[in-house]
Amino acid sequence: MSLPSPDHRPSRTPSGRPRSFPGSGLAKGLAVTLRTMTRKSVTAQYPDVQPDLPPRTRGVIGLFEENCTVCMLCARECPDWCIYIDSHKETVPPAAPGGRERSRNVLDRFAIDFALCMYCGICIEVCPFDALFWSPEFEYAETDIRELTHERDKLREWMWTVPEPPALDPAAEEPKEIAAARKAADKLAAQQAAAAPQPPPVSTADPTDAQEGT
Repeated sequence: MSLPSPDHRPSRTPSGRPRSFPGSGLAKGLAVTLRTMTRKSVTAQYPDVQPDLPPRTRGVIGLFEENCTVCMLCARECPDWCIYIDSHKETVPPAAPGGRERSRNVLDRFAIDFALCMYCGICIEVCPFDALFWSPEFEYAETDIRELTHERDKLREWMWTVPEPPALDPAAEEPKEIAAARKAADKLAAQQAAAAPQPPPVSTADPTDAQEGT
């Protein structure tokens, strides 16, 4: 079977696209270069002007220490093993007379080595008590790699840079956590109001009536 001569080549490739002429790719590339050269360049004036980052930017991880129960779930699920947690147990006295004492874990150390962290976000997703959050803060470069291990004090500072979550749909059902917290707050307010001393009754008699009676 003889091959077609160059003068009788099909006008389209086997995939159906039009066959390009030799040098057409180079011409297209030069055209793009010329269009770019005629445009005004835009320079980001960083660090004088901070960049406008997306709301879900993965910068650093902030720690809300009050929510941490030292369950170690984040450290166990971390694929890089870059989360270090130390804790101890302490005994909590019973809340009511005759109750039993309880033991709870107290957080001593919570550190993240950002030299090992690959920003996968698994620790944030698996935390059952919402103690870890993404912060858009990204200015934490160091000259020594050993200084990229940040302790819980620094992680707590980054917590205050976490943006607010998007607003819920007005027609959506109220989250169970908020409803439970509101119910507990109302119950506590009612107990405090019942335990508060009642003010003495104030007489509403007119003093002129007493003078007239005398």
